[in-house]
Amino acid sequence: MSENVKKVDLSHLKPYGDQMNDGAVQLSFTLPVSNGPRAREAARQLVSRMGFSEVQIVFSDDLGNDFTFFIVYGKTENFVDYNAIKALGVESPKMTMEEVDEYISKNVGRSVIVVGATIGTDAHTVGLDSILNMKGFHGNSGLERYKMFKVYNLGSQVPPTELVKKVREVNADVVLVSQVVTQRNIHIKHLTELVDVLEAERMRDKVLLIAGGPRITHELAVELGYDAGFGAGTLPSDVASYIATEMAKRV
Repeated sequence: MSENVKKVDLSHLKPYGDQMNDGAVQLSFTLPVSNGPRAREAARQLVSRMGFSEVQIVFSDDLGNDFTFFIVYGKTENFVDYNAIKALGVESPKMTMEEVDEYISKNVGRSVIVVGATIGTDAHTVGLDSILNMKGFHGNSGLERYKMFKVYNLGSQVPPTELVKKVREVNADVVLVSQVVTQRNIHIKHLTELVDVLEAERMRDKVLLIAGGPRITHELAVELGYDAGFGAGTLPSDVASYIATEMAKRV
């Protein structure tokens, strides 16, 4: 497969399924109808109208209360010019835990204080804990295990005013906010509110402000007034490496 990838024309990049450039994709969605032949045909027609060909309903399951979940295969003729794509992303060297500790010790000269929380009405802490807790994520240790980080994990549903109060109390260097719930763009409201509170308290420029979550991109975070944004699949070492290099610049 690696040899085939090298031969791909990136100006006409298409999905890969069974073979290169076959345009095969997998979709999943729910319809508010009972499972059965009519529901499966409705799903097939919907995907066909999206522009996909060779549509196959490979799985459907009754979710109860007249809702059905579908997994569908299809093919597309659309492509993108990968060479022309520009995307904003966090740029920092990748370092191990030991390398980060050594880097901070040498270039910052003291422990970096990190305050993390899930703000507003969001009660999900899995993402926050995967970055901060010692156990970490996918065998990648969380920031609490690093020698040069002092971490305060405030947990979920923390009002922005309370978070800022803690930041002032411990003289934090870094504020790390996780947002998982995104219905009706509530995460935008919460993230914006925190920036507003920090600015009102004249503390925004005093902290490295980071947002994270499955729907967070670096581009969105910067647009909302944050220094960086990390999305799904981010490892603790990714965040640690970024903090270390940015703190060194600020020193």
